[in-house]
Amino acid sequence: MNENIYLMMNKPKGYVCKTVSDWNTPVYTLLPPEYLAITEPCKLHTIGRLDLDTEGLLLFTNDGKLSHNLTIPTNHIDKTYYVELEKGVSATDQQNFIEKCKTGFLIPPEKKGPEFFCKPSTLEWISPSSCNLTISEGKFHQVKRMLNALGNTVIYLKRIKMGPVELDKNLKPSEFRPLTKIELDSLINTIYNVSINNNKRQ
Repeated sequence: MNENIYLMMNKPKGYVCKTVSDWNTPVYTLLPPEYLAITEPCKLHTIGRLDLDTEGLLLFTNDGKLSHNLTIPTNHIDKTYYVELEKGVSATDQQNFIEKCKTGFLIPPEKKGPEFFCKPSTLEWISPSSCNLTISEGKFHQVKRMLNALGNTVIYLKRIKMGPVELDKNLKPSEFRPLTKIELDSLINTIYNVSINNNKRQ
């Protein structure tokens, strides 16, 4: 098979974005064998990763150029996560969280992740204990660490959007489908516009 493949999956928790794992089940086991045999133009792979306990939108492709452009840090492709928190947040603190996310703030180090200053992000509250958080980078456990630095704990995390592509609400956990032409074109246009903006800054 010598063609580009583009898939959307609703990743369930309990799976890792690896082809082989000694401890956890690889997300690739949810795909039919014919997809695992794809090696052209390059091997089928995920565009970015989701943690073991994170659910939601996961894209697969064998188009190395597309996946590179969607994940390279300098392109700042937005990713939106639905978050549920351990503790409810007061209206005053909700606004404080929003303002801190707008400017970025210091994230303390943890065992596997060094200290860093997160880039500006967008936080939208749904309820006192749930929100949507849109970030343009992908540091180690970033969403969890951001909310932890703000004094709370993430108890549920689901990616619902990457760039302009939203998770298909009709996809049940573990289900997948090919991207539509409109979805694929929107990703390509996003990359094109980002490239133009990056060139203008140089």
